[in-house]
Amino acid sequence: MQLPSPQHLPPLDGAFVPAALWHRTYRRLVENDARSSTLHLALTRKDGTTFRHQLRILPHEGRNRELNNKYVERTVKFLFWMKGGSRLLVAGDESIVTLLTQTYSEGGARSFDREVVGQGIFGEPITVLACPREELPASSEENVTLGRNLNGCRIGFDLGGSDRKAAAVIDGKVVFSEEIPWDPYFQSDPQYHLNGIRDTLQRAAAHLPRVDAIGGSAAGDYINNEVRIASLFRGIKDQSVFDREVRPIFLKLQKEWGDIPFVVINDGEVTALAGSMSMGANAVLGISMGTSLAAGYCTPGGRITPWINELAFAPVDYRDNAPRDEWSGDTGCGVQYFSQQAVARLAPAAGFTFGEMPFPEQLLEVQEAMEEGHDGARKIYQSIGIYLGYTIAHYADFYQIENLLTLGRVTSGRGGELILEKASEVLRDEFPHLIEQITMTTPDEQMKRHGQAVAAASLPACSTA
Repeated sequence: MQLPSPQHLPPLDGAFVPAALWHRTYRRLVENDARSSTLHLALTRKDGTTFRHQLRILPHEGRNRELNNKYVERTVKFLFWMKGGSRLLVAGDESIVTLLTQTYSEGGARSFDREVVGQGIFGEPITVLACPREELPASSEENVTLGRNLNGCRIGFDLGGSDRKAAAVIDGKVVFSEEIPWDPYFQSDPQYHLNGIRDTLQRAAAHLPRVDAIGGSAAGDYINNEVRIASLFRGIKDQSVFDREVRPIFLKLQKEWGDIPFVVINDGEVTALAGSMSMGANAVLGISMGTSLAAGYCTPGGRITPWINELAFAPVDYRDNAPRDEWSGDTGCGVQYFSQQAVARLAPAAGFTFGEMPFPEQLLEVQEAMEEGHDGARKIYQSIGIYLGYTIAHYADFYQIENLLTLGRVTSGRGGELILEKASEVLRDEFPHLIEQITMTTPDEQMKRHGQAVAAASLPACSTA
């Protein structure tokens, strides 16, 4: 398949193959071949939640096989990390089903996804099964009614990889907020995490006459306030310790606070909710470029979805030798393009020699160099902006986006402005329909200071009579 040359190439990464352009070229081949067919997918969970998806593919023969395999495998990977599920039912060509079965088998190419999304989040390893089209389960999902509750005295908290934030909120007004550094990633004793979160809640509570509800956001996946998979707890390798001490950590804290309404969800979802509340708009995709890439989505109806939206692991670059994610082992995934890791990856080509310097410190050095007019620093941000422009177009194939909210430490300062500038240029030149449809924005100062905490605090419904 002959891909057109991108109109914009990252100055520090000219081999980038945008998923959006690859998909667009492939779909044109499909449209021009009358023998193309439809592959029907049902992604399900043990509780019956089901997401339906269908893909138009080329006749599965000759050279088309390689194209179809790549298109289907990369799209299914995206769906697993966007929607989340443990059982994939496929109605279509038998060899494609075989490919996916092998890919998601124990020891297969996506064994990380099999265990982390399947076993880790949904309680069973991912399985792939052939299924007649007429027997595929119907779509069944409910959007979550959470947030926008501002009555009473509330605590909102956000747990990140380098700091924990908290705010005390009375009837929607922030009366206290603070940010405390911590280093949770490689702590092997869960008591470190429990003590830190407990301290944050107590410090915020000291500024309230009472506490009616607590809402929180954190990197990772949480179902019914249970920790399923979370980078904050990566240092805890013993699964029995994780299951006993980490999984119920927020349930334990809720009991300590007298079983008041207490809700914890993924930080990306709270970001999208905060953006929606701040802008007074819906259909918001929020992406945060920090230690990793976090994402969340607020529907056109203003609700949070039951999707996992872990776009750090969703593929965005289709070159064969794309940068490899050190955790999952896969290539071309979002974390290598929209995070501190992306800055560190591009830094050597930009003329920086950081050695073993931690990523947050590398980012700070690049930001300072950007302020001083360093050409290499500028090229780092230009590259990330071009990545972003093409990736927005790719995300728009899966999400209905009217507002894109970008935030996180990578987007701070003049570099962040340049990222949005280059992304807009890509959309204008390559995807003009999207530049008219999507409003790109960054948080205003009020949201930067308090928006995430207020949105988190608003998650639980409670009575304050």
